[in-house]
Amino acid sequence: MDATHDTLLNVMLLNILLVCAVVAIHNEALIRLSSLLGRMRQSHHFRLIVAVLGCLTAHALQVWIFATAFYFMHHADGWGQLLGNFNGSMLDCTYFSFTTFTTLGYGDIEAVGMLRHLTGIEALTGLVLITWSASFLFLEMQRYWPTR
Repeated sequence: MDATHDTLLNVMLLNILLVCAVVAIHNEALIRLSSLLGRMRQSHHFRLIVAVLGCLTAHALQVWIFATAFYFMHHADGWGQLLGNFNGSMLDCTYFSFTTFTTLGYGDIEAVGMLRHLTGIEALTGLVLITWSASFLFLEMQRYWPTR
């Protein structure tokens, strides 16, 4: 095996690990939110606010997990770089991760090299997890929203 093949294998393994971690976190967050909402006796409006804030918190944690990977990959040899309006800080990695996770992608920071693989998988993962949250919130709204 050559170095490029080893690096590509490492990137794929890291991508799989990151996706599994954020999906497990999201699943656990939604399970806990559902349980909490079922036990709450506050108004339906308050329960839905808690549900939305819980989903946003889970997504923020997931973005920070990807951002941490971007930070370490950017600063390590052979993984690629983030270029453009980027100074190498953790906050810039987090900004890049938020725009990638939400598929907004302003384009002011660009991934080159093996880092490109992580940006693609983060965008796909973010799309799926945001959709999962939207479905969860829709079901919670149906459950707790008063009928007219």
